[in-house]
Amino acid sequence: MSRYLNLILRLAIWFLLTANLSVANIIIGICVALLLPHSRTSFGALRDWLRVLWKIIVAIPQAYLEAFELMFRPHTQEEIVMERVKPRRSAGLIFLDIFLITFTPKTIVLKYHEDGWYEVHRVRRGRKR
Repeated sequence: MSRYLNLILRLAIWFLLTANLSVANIIIGICVALLLPHSRTSFGALRDWLRVLWKIIVAIPQAYLEAFELMFRPHTQEEIVMERVKPRRSAGLIFLDIFLITFTPKTIVLKYHEDGWYEVHRVRRGRKR
């Protein structure tokens, strides 16, 4: 099962990078996904993967709302916060967590610390005086 998830993840990244769903690009993407070295680390529980994928689906409308909010109501405050990585996360799940945080316009991951923390930059609205 983890091999198929690995292949699907690699193909999804390939299609996001190329933004092309032609037959030739699909064949090239499959070849690239199969030729890339495979890691022998555990993929985490299927439940964790499904949770993260659901969060990504929910984040799409949130990203649009935040983009419109940034255009119409400027944000003047910014902060850098440290967020804890959930325990027992595989490298693939950590990547998806970082993708999820960075996908929304108000947040971006600046650095992943090996000791289990994300350094996240956030913008927020300033207070009216």
